Amino acid sequence: MSVAVGTADRVLGTVQTVSRHRVAGPASVFVGVAVAGTLVWFADPTTPGGIIPPCPTNALLHINCPGCGASRAVYCLLHGDLGGALHYNAVGVVALAFLAVAFVTYTVGLWRGRRVRGWQQWRYTPVTVLVVTLVWFLIRNIPISPFDSLKV
Repeated sequence: MSVAVGTADRVLGTVQTVSRHRVAGPASVFVGVAVAGTLVWFADPTTPGGIIPPCPTNALLHINCPGCGASRAVYCLLHGDLGGALHYNAVGVVALAFLAVAFVTYTVGLWRGRRVRGWQQWRYTPVTVLVVTLVWFLIRNIPISPFDSLKV
């Protein structure tokens, strides 16, 4: 009889641990994103000489990396300016949308107890992300019109 009680206690402890994990994991990601968003909101990276430093690649090599303008794009998104965000880093805005969808599918799968397949499990996702990033990097640095308007 005592063996059954001990087993039930261990199973109950596992259930409680899993329940906390289902809430703590997504909650910690949400809090981290909220803190980063608050930092960007108050730092205002659109004005020169702010708290957030400039991109080291741009400062040292004078080229735009794929992430250049991402903090300014997030600032514009937080203020409801989608056009400004797309101007600063269009691929970054699309990537943020994909990351939000991935977070929601992961959280729903965690709460349901079974994985929900999202875009990140597709066969060619890694290659597609790599190709889009490299093409964005190259296109942003072409010094011919209309590509020169993509520099930030």
